[in-house]
Amino acid sequence: MTDTVADAGRSALPERTWFGHPRGLTILFLTEMWSEFSFFGMRTLLVYYMTRQLLISQQDSSLIYGLYAASVYFTPIIGGVISDRWLGRRRAVLLGGGIMAIGHFMMAFESLFYPALATIAIGNGLFLPTLTSQINDLYAEDDPRKTSAYNIYYVGINVGAVFAPLGCGTVGELFGWHWGFTLAGIGMVSGLIIYLVGARYLPKNQHAPTHGQDVQPKEKTPRPSLTAERYLLLGAVFLFVVIYRSAYEQVGNTVALWAETGVDRMIGSWTIPMTWFQSLNPLGIFLFTPVIVAWWTRRAKHGRDHTALAKMATGALLLAAAFLILAGAAVLAQHTGQRASWLWLALYFFTYTVGELFILPVGLSLFGRMAPSNHAATMIAAWFAAAFFGNLVAGALGTLWSALPPALFFMLTAGVAATSAILLLSLVPWARRFDLDGQARQEAVANLAAALPASGLSSDR
Repeated sequence: MTDTVADAGRSALPERTWFGHPRGLTILFLTEMWSEFSFFGMRTLLVYYMTRQLLISQQDSSLIYGLYAASVYFTPIIGGVISDRWLGRRRAVLLGGGIMAIGHFMMAFESLFYPALATIAIGNGLFLPTLTSQINDLYAEDDPRKTSAYNIYYVGINVGAVFAPLGCGTVGELFGWHWGFTLAGIGMVSGLIIYLVGARYLPKNQHAPTHGQDVQPKEKTPRPSLTAERYLLLGAVFLFVVIYRSAYEQVGNTVALWAETGVDRMIGSWTIPMTWFQSLNPLGIFLFTPVIVAWWTRRAKHGRDHTALAKMATGALLLAAAFLILAGAAVLAQHTGQRASWLWLALYFFTYTVGELFILPVGLSLFGRMAPSNHAATMIAAWFAAAFFGNLVAGALGTLWSALPPALFFMLTAGVAATSAILLLSLVPWARRFDLDGQARQEAVANLAAALPASGLSSDR
């Protein structure tokens, strides 16, 4: 019986594809796109809503922002286990997405602010790891397209993130924050509708495990087992990514506040909406992903590609450079007595984005590839748990914004990012010893080129 269902799951890879990949990847891509539209739309408005509408102090707003952002990455740890052991991934996605939509609509009412945040976090716990973990089930274990699928999926995340500040942010600024939150809820509902309509293109084994057995497609090649030493190394990567995240997550918190108070947003007689700057990060994903993919592919052909952990360290260094740009702009503004030009903020966002491409998709692929088949969602949740702890630290770090001059605060944040880079780089010899990132690095270099046409959404049936 188990073999029959497993074989049925393998049929999820259709003969005809969309964009050169299984049709289910497009469904997951679009579902994730709309869920990220709702998530980033709400996040774009959150700190402004607290400080301007609810009149919460900056320090308290920073802590609330950090606690909320952390909770949406903590609940997947529990949600991933519930999905793997009891609910099954498809039911977990539908239940989690529905709860999240309710939470977004609750945000339209001031009296429900804290319950709404908790509701979104709970729903996200079921939704986030279970949707992502379905990528592996679309491919045979030795399918060379699998690694590039994660990068294509990452593009989907950023499609929604590009339009979220432009849509929810603009509606919130012009017509009221409550309407912006309502639009975010509509986006979540749209994602669920797409998931339901496209369910026939997803693996047929997404029901709850039977008799304690998680039903999975048969794999041609078993994944390498995770020894205690490899777990320790992944744990070190996890810890150092937490440090990176504590600086990275300032983008929607203190950086957003500086965009409001410290940046000259005028172009002629028109003022750039402060929420629009949050779109520069996902926009940069589209601009720079093809360039980075081509560069990595060319270096790989000449045998000069860096390891996965070296790439992640490079990403952390670029984040440090981004905050040094803001520190320099703040010093210049203080010297001239005028607000910093919005061009400095744009340069920060693009440098920040290039760094992100070097660390977050690489780390996600590393943890996803190392996941045992029957604990895929749990392992993905473990990667996202780094964001939980990182956001907690980021919230505490953000409370210093009101106590320090902007230039000093940005220099401190740059130092945090640089520390994570040094620590990640120190793991490279250890990773080579256990060959932890060898497979992930080899596939990322050889197959990331497949993400290039997908980034432009060109069709390859």
